[in-house]
Amino acid sequence: MTQLTMAPEVANPAVLQSAIDHLRERSIGLPTLSQLANPASIPAARLAALADVDPDRADAANLWRVHWHNDASRRGLAAVPAYIEVPEAITGVKARIVVALGLRFPMIGAHKVLAAYGCLVPRLVTGRFDPRRQRAVWPSTGNYCRGGVAISRILGCRGIAVLPEGMSRERFDWLDRWVADSTDIVRTPGTESNVKEIYDECAVLAGEPNTVVLNQFAEFGNYLAHFSCTGTAMSRIFADLQAAAPGLRLAGFVSATGSAGTIAAGDYLKARHGSRIAAVEAVECPTMLRNGYGEHNIQGIGDKHVPLIHNVMNTDVVIGVSDRSCDALNLLFNSPLGLDYLARRQKLDTGLLTAMAGLGISGWANVIGAIKLARHFGLGADDVVLTVATDSAAMYASERERCARHRFPQGFDEIHAGEVFGCHLQGIADDHLIELSHADRTRLFNLGYYTWVEQQGISIEDFDQRRDQAFWHGLQASIPAWDRLIEAFNERTGVVLG
Repeated sequence: MTQLTMAPEVANPAVLQSAIDHLRERSIGLPTLSQLANPASIPAARLAALADVDPDRADAANLWRVHWHNDASRRGLAAVPAYIEVPEAITGVKARIVVALGLRFPMIGAHKVLAAYGCLVPRLVTGRFDPRRQRAVWPSTGNYCRGGVAISRILGCRGIAVLPEGMSRERFDWLDRWVADSTDIVRTPGTESNVKEIYDECAVLAGEPNTVVLNQFAEFGNYLAHFSCTGTAMSRIFADLQAAAPGLRLAGFVSATGSAGTIAAGDYLKARHGSRIAAVEAVECPTMLRNGYGEHNIQGIGDKHVPLIHNVMNTDVVIGVSDRSCDALNLLFNSPLGLDYLARRQKLDTGLLTAMAGLGISGWANVIGAIKLARHFGLGADDVVLTVATDSAAMYASERERCARHRFPQGFDEIHAGEVFGCHLQGIADDHLIELSHADRTRLFNLGYYTWVEQQGISIEDFDQRRDQAFWHGLQASIPAWDRLIEAFNERTGVVLG
């Protein structure tokens, strides 16, 4: 391993022992990545113990729910992760647009809690983080820091959320309920695309005693958790679709880059199904499309840089989506007038409309990206495009109010609903889309130099090795070793039920 990555081996036996003692005292067991990828392999006694645990409580049992297979009650297991298929009546394309729903994850109702777990656990089991004396800093644009605060609270350590002050009110309301002290919420200047300001604040915090920054944009545990767990979950969804229609092919996986954790699932799917990997960003801040800058409101996909953990040399397509579309669709599908229009005028099934509430703003960005991909490649009825909805519309009521106030100051009426549906769904074209050549991939890779080498101090040798797919294959091959370390940790705590 290198400066970039942690070796799956013990770094500090004394710190490791302290962490083991701490988790033993709190009766906390840790699931392996393989168990989170395949929850049916979790010990039966451990699953049974979950029955009476509130999935939104800060309870150590909820670590065993940090996976895609929670059922509708979020208390039991589903054989197939929750997903919805967005029909042609909405998308305007014949390809099957399928969206995995992150709202069933515990505590935060978003799949970023998986990323937080994946970033912290490697440090715990190698003696690189002592929950007794160290505090964890979680830089984020909203959901990852919530996941980090939840994991920190369960472990009994201090969790510090660092996020832009312009994020949705609901994110801050949740954090207010979960942090130990109001000073554990650090608001940085700007909004979604002001990631550099987050890094600057974390650099200050990192200089304070007993502080560990878990930067999701650079932590390869984020990549591994999504490669293993999200990749497997997406493949299982596709298998479920294929069982009913054996002729289907997986044409693409679409994900807004954000920290580039979720898009790691694309590496898994491409290796197993030959599917394209499409990265989504905001056209208001066209970093990958045009080496650009700007500001946008697709919350959860911070821009103006290329994350260190983004395997850009394996990415096939970049798609730009406007935050105007995402905000408008968030309003259309989550307002009484919009729902009435969709059911009465567009004849959409009310059950489907209820399910579509599982899409937050970034979820809509991914759906639009999937539609653009399908249009560009002329995909047909036998083609599946998979994507994800990180969280749900529950995180964005204040953003709907803002959208209605600023874009429809005279009131959002049926004519506006029809215009939004026609313009931002049926009228989607394949604009702001590029198929990446080797030269394009190299351009994107090189763009990361300015963040990671010039600003964050990564050596050029370590930075460059990520060009080679052998680097990523080596990471993927390390998953069994990480699982063995987690198992050894649990054996020493003695609290995992058999």
